[in-house]
Amino acid sequence: MKNILILGAGLSATSLINYLLNHSEEHDWHIVIGDLNLELAQRKLHGHPRARAIHFDVTKTDMIPDTVKGMDVVISMLPARFHDLVAAVCLGQAIPMATASYVSPAVAKMDAELKQKGVAFLNELGVDPGIDHMSAMQVIDRIRAKNGKLTAFYSFTGGLIAPESDNNPWHYKFTWNPRNVVLAGQGVSQFIRNGRYKYIPYHKLFDRVMDREVLNAGSFEVYPNRDSLKYRKVYGLEGIPTIFRGTMRRPGFCEAWNVFVQLGCTDDTYVIEHSEELTYREYVNSFLKFDHVKPVEIKLAEYLGLDSDGEIIKKLSWLGLFEDKKIGLPQATPAQILQQLLEQKWGLDPDDKDMIVMQHEFEYLLGEQVRKITSSMVFIGLDTVNTAMAMTVGTPLAIAVKLLLTGKIASTGVIVPTSPELYEPILKELASYGIQFIEKEEIIS
Repeated sequence: MKNILILGAGLSATSLINYLLNHSEEHDWHIVIGDLNLELAQRKLHGHPRARAIHFDVTKTDMIPDTVKGMDVVISMLPARFHDLVAAVCLGQAIPMATASYVSPAVAKMDAELKQKGVAFLNELGVDPGIDHMSAMQVIDRIRAKNGKLTAFYSFTGGLIAPESDNNPWHYKFTWNPRNVVLAGQGVSQFIRNGRYKYIPYHKLFDRVMDREVLNAGSFEVYPNRDSLKYRKVYGLEGIPTIFRGTMRRPGFCEAWNVFVQLGCTDDTYVIEHSEELTYREYVNSFLKFDHVKPVEIKLAEYLGLDSDGEIIKKLSWLGLFEDKKIGLPQATPAQILQQLLEQKWGLDPDDKDMIVMQHEFEYLLGEQVRKITSSMVFIGLDTVNTAMAMTVGTPLAIAVKLLLTGKIASTGVIVPTSPELYEPILKELASYGIQFIEKEEIIS
C-alpha cells in the first residue's frame, strides 16, 4: 500500500482529489487530506473508504514533520508561499513531493541533495505552469527531431468565462485567485522580438496588446507576461530571436483595465486612511484633481482622455465604481478595495462555466522553408466546482503522482515536466478528458 498526503483541499484540489480517489483501489493507495478546514476536507472525500481527513495548519510548523512521516508522496496544494516549509521537511525525510506551482529559489537549491537521496520533487504541473510546458515541449522536440531551427515562439494562456456564461460588459469573471488578477503584470515585462530585447513598464503594459483568434472560441487580446526571457533556458531556446509569453483576455478588457492602472487602484503598497468610511465614488475621486464642480465621471474621462459616454466609462459604471456606497473595508490598500468591488461583480453565478484557452505559435526553418505550427486548446469546465481551471490544474498533477508511485518516473531531483518521460504520458491521458491541442501547420515563406 502507498500512502498519499494532500495538503490543502481548496477548489483547485478538487479534480486532483477525485482522480486519486478513483484510482486508489486499483493501485492500493491510502489518501490523507489535510486542511485548516477539517469539514471541507471531509466533504472532498465523499465518504471514500480509502481516505481520511485531518486538521492541518501549515503555520504551526511543528505539525509538519509528524504529518508527512510515513508518506510515500506529499502533494502541496497550499498557497505557494508555504511550499518551501513543506519541501524542507520532505527533503529531510527523503519523501517525494509534488506541486502545481513554480519552482521557488529555495526548492531549486535542494536539487543536488534530492539527487543524492534518489528523491524526486515534481513541480509546475498545473495548467500554467504545467500544461503550457508539456504541450510546448512536445512540439519543440518534434521540430528538433526533423532538424528544424526555431526562430520564434509565442505562448498565450487565459483563464476566462465560457461563452455561454459571458453575461457582463467586461466579458470576464474570476476563475482563479482574485488577488493575483488585481496585481497581475506589476513590474517590468520583458521579451525578445527579432533579436531585440523589449521592456514594458507596468504603466504601459495594457497599452501593448496583440490580437489573436483561437479555434472556434473567437477573438482575444494578449498582454505580455512579466518575464518571457527565462523560458529560453527552460525550453532550451537560448539562441531564439523571438520569444513572447502573454495572458489572454477578451477584446476591450485591457483598455478598460488600464484605467485602474493609471489611477493607481492596483497599488498594494500603502493603506488608504479611513477606507471603511469612503464610498466607491470617493475612492475614485481621491486619485483625481480637486474640482468642486465637475462630476467624478467627467474628471476621470478628462484625466485619461476617455469618451465620457463611451464603453469604458460604461464598464466602470457597471462595476459600481461611481456609486455612493460605503466600502466598509478598514485599513485597506487601493488594490484591496478594487478587489472587493470586483469580487461582488465578477463572481461566478451558480450555473456558470469557465474556460481555459491556450495557444502556442512556433515558427521554424526547415531547409529553405519557413514554417509555422499553431497549437491550440480550448477547454470548458463542467460547473462551478468542476471548473476548467480546477481540472487543468489538478488533473496533470494527479497523473504525474500516479506515474511516480507506479515507478514510471526514473528522474530524481527538482523536476519540471519538459521531458518526454513526463509530457508524453500526461498529455496522452489528458486528451482522454478532452484537454487536448489541435495543430495547424503552414508554410509562410
